[in-house]
Amino acid sequence: MRVDAGSVDGALPSERLTRRIFRDETLLVLGVSLGASGVSALISFVGSVTKPGGLKDQAATLNASAAPGRPWLDLAWQLFGIATALVPVALVAHFLLREGAGLRTLGFDRTKPWSDLGRGAAVAAVIGSTGIAFYLAVRALGFNLTVVPEALPDVWWKYPVLILSAIQNAVLEEVIVVGYLLRRLGQLGWSPGTALMATSVLRGSYHLYQGIGGFVGNLVMGVVFVWLYRRWGRVGPLVVAHTLLDVGAFVGYALLAGKVEWLPTA
Repeated sequence: MRVDAGSVDGALPSERLTRRIFRDETLLVLGVSLGASGVSALISFVGSVTKPGGLKDQAATLNASAAPGRPWLDLAWQLFGIATALVPVALVAHFLLREGAGLRTLGFDRTKPWSDLGRGAAVAAVIGSTGIAFYLAVRALGFNLTVVPEALPDVWWKYPVLILSAIQNAVLEEVIVVGYLLRRLGQLGWSPGTALMATSVLRGSYHLYQGIGGFVGNLVMGVVFVWLYRRWGRVGPLVVAHTLLDVGAFVGYALLAGKVEWLPTA
């Protein structure tokens, strides 16, 4: 069997990685991940705005029970959902390895753990505080549904699953929407400004199920994250920041819902 010298270590010759291949694989990655989520969120949003009553009187529930009253089966479904949601990230890693790169090219590795942690924590602190205020304001104005970050049963695995869910969200979104998509759009000849807006609108789109506030708030977050990625050259800090934001939302809601007056509940 003849082996192409340019295919050593799994990398295809650069001349065989055409723009068409990059375009098609990008559409496929988005089609099985966050692009599909964006379409789903749009359909959900249309359903919400056409339903009698205001948006704030409706609820968008995250991390809901998959098998009420059957905790072990529920746990199995929760772990299954988290694991399968990360398959597109593995697909991205495969595509990058094929061209002789890898996730390290995106800055998703363990080479700078303390730097990533420090930067991510700082970003989370700033965005978290402003994000809560923004959510409460847009909901009060009727532009957002009431977001219920978790509705899991009160069992021993509740908080570990919420933390794993936060990590999964962060890895999926930052690796694909920031690192991978910006790389591919650049290879397809998109300008930096156009790529920034495209990825930011995508981030906003799959949060549209929360309402207009969810779309706008995440679009702005997308702009900030792209700017930081281009400044630091790493998605690591963004994964840390996103994880901390979601852990704060999921676990914080579980601990505070019904105990403080300022936190809306369904």
